[in-house]
Amino acid sequence: MSSELGRRIAFTLGALLVFRLGSYIPIPGIDIEVLQQLFRRQPGGLFDMADMLAGGGVHRLSIFALNIAPYFTAAIVVQLFLLFFPRAGARGRAGHRGRTGVMRWTLGLAMAFAAFQAFGIASALEGFRDLVAEPGPLFRLSTVVSLTGGTLFLVWLCELITLRGVGNGLGLLLFVGIVTQVPASIGKTLELGRDGILNSNQILGLGIFAVAVIGFIVVMERARRRVPIEFSGRQVGDRAIAAQASGLPLKLNSAGVIPVVVAPWLLYIAIVVADLAGGFDTAWVDSVTRNFGPGSPGFMIVTVIAIVLFAFIYTAFVLDPEAAAEKLKAYGGVIPGIAPGEATAAHMDYVVSRTTVLGASYLALIVLIPELVIAYAKVPFYFGGVSALIAVCVVLDISAQVGAQVGTQVATQVRGDGLAKTGG
Repeated sequence: MSSELGRRIAFTLGALLVFRLGSYIPIPGIDIEVLQQLFRRQPGGLFDMADMLAGGGVHRLSIFALNIAPYFTAAIVVQLFLLFFPRAGARGRAGHRGRTGVMRWTLGLAMAFAAFQAFGIASALEGFRDLVAEPGPLFRLSTVVSLTGGTLFLVWLCELITLRGVGNGLGLLLFVGIVTQVPASIGKTLELGRDGILNSNQILGLGIFAVAVIGFIVVMERARRRVPIEFSGRQVGDRAIAAQASGLPLKLNSAGVIPVVVAPWLLYIAIVVADLAGGFDTAWVDSVTRNFGPGSPGFMIVTVIAIVLFAFIYTAFVLDPEAAAEKLKAYGGVIPGIAPGEATAAHMDYVVSRTTVLGASYLALIVLIPELVIAYAKVPFYFGGVSALIAVCVVLDISAQVGAQVGTQVATQVRGDGLAKTGG
């Protein structure tokens, strides 16, 4: 292992340790014992997805309870704005200044989202007797500052990991939150078996099912749709370059984990706030919880629609058929049987749209897996899909980045040794 790679790994581990320590710091002014009693009344999945992504921070109502979901949501909103307003989008992609402006818009919107969610959580917590030591404006202000500051700190930490660590700071924080909750999930499963709620066959079936889901995710994340491309021969100086045949690999899931993290989040926030406000016993709270709670048909339908919509929007932002057609034309590349220019853009749009249909359906299925398990298998805890998807994607991405860094350093070292031997 090279010194540079070792330094990056050490920095990443230190940053992740800071994240884990912060997930144990509760927001000020709450009674932890009363909070644990409230969570014990919620067996089964209302908070479990958000809690797993936050590494247990929701269960402890830590300063990192909101995690980086507000930033994800803000990034999607800003990208939608840039997508639907081409002039602003062109400025946002134009050089360092444009990217800095987009980052500022995203951070400002993330702060607004986090503050809004934090205020809603603080107001709902005051509805429980003995949970908040001193309800009032000071508690609400301290909660908003703590949760919003926690989110912004995590965004900053993610940027540091991306720049100075092994890369993909956002994905790594989500990955660590998931992995650290796995032992607790296994322990909960075994405890349910010991109490007679689950029998040994059900536990074995869940284990096999989890392995099958992970294998399915790995296959789908590695799936590619290859578009054949031919580059015509050309003259570069005194050297003639012959015609070449190549291919453009398109990921089946070009949107990554963005849709499955962002799309359900707003619905989960609404449900959590409504459930926390249940002490007021209002009819609309009961209606929301009944019709849109996890495992309900309403929740599944709305979540699937949101995921498919976000998948198409994000893929359209990342893969622009017209821009791809222009680049192919500039480099002398053509798709066999397709004319350059508008015809190539239309063909690319056709391929990307149908690939995205498969990718969005796959993402929706992954999200529905835990809901179906909770609803029909009667498993009283949150199980699998989104967390497995995030973990697999992050592992594949980090392994690719580390491999690229090792390859670059090896190539540099070989080149340096070659120059030293030749006296150059």
